[in-house]
Amino acid sequence: MANLVYKRVSTDQQSTARQNLVLHEAGIEDPVVFEEDPGTSSRLYPLQRPKFRELLTYARPGDTVHISEMFRLVRGTQHILDVLDVLHADRLALRIHDGAFSAMDITARHPRTGELLSTVKFMVETLAAAGELRRDLQRELTYDGLRAAEAKGSKGGRRPAIPAAKTDTVRNAYLDGRSIAALAREHGVSRGAIRTAVADLMPEHTEADHENASAMELPVTLDMPGKVADFLRAAELEPAERAALDRGVTVRRGQGYTLRVSAVPSVHRGLLARCQPLDGAQGPRVVPAQRKARREYENRVSILAPTGP
Repeated sequence: MANLVYKRVSTDQQSTARQNLVLHEAGIEDPVVFEEDPGTSSRLYPLQRPKFRELLTYARPGDTVHISEMFRLVRGTQHILDVLDVLHADRLALRIHDGAFSAMDITARHPRTGELLSTVKFMVETLAAAGELRRDLQRELTYDGLRAAEAKGSKGGRRPAIPAAKTDTVRNAYLDGRSIAALAREHGVSRGAIRTAVADLMPEHTEADHENASAMELPVTLDMPGKVADFLRAAELEPAERAALDRGVTVRRGQGYTLRVSAVPSVHRGLLARCQPLDGAQGPRVVPAQRKARREYENRVSILAPTGP
């Protein structure tokens, strides 16, 4: 029986140093390693990632899949359950060596029916849906990543702002037609730093903006189905979208729930766009309940007044 190790980082600026440390400390014997290309986004459905698919093809019944943390493999509740179903069908075990899931046997099945134990499913859904868990994991990974970088002599933290001596150069280059992205690369700073330096020169900073400011959107409260909320909690959102989701009020409805979200219409539309994969037309497979939940939310968002002229 083989030990199959899966590794992944989200950007090509990251390394697998932390994963290597966790997996090395686990003492895995004769590991067969499957490592995604650097920068393989967590937004890509796990069963569609090239190296994980290669791992599943290579695997044989009785093998064990090893990962350092759960969120190296999945990013949301349904992804976890989908992966567990595939592993169970192929008779593969899963070992998670760090994080909240490391203390759980999430492959436990009912001895007669072979179905995933309801208690395991409940614990997985509860932990995966908890925004604090995901934020804790992100903070932990960031902290460990910074420590690893410091050990190599690199310095973490935000990229520097535009030095005062170069501000005029940047502004003149922008007026000459250089793009913000090109200037950011040239000066080794973030795009935000460039935007700050040329803020008053950008075309959107006109009197029309001040006139439009008086017509700002007012928040609207909509009930978001729980299956949509679960998906969005694991998605990459804009700050305003994440804030609206975090402020949502949970309303229990039978065995499920809805999330009462108050936000301006443009944020609701943004959240609706983020959950487009739940319509099942592209990418990950979805269950009918997810598709129905997205359509319910779409119907509620569609009644909002359109923005713009």
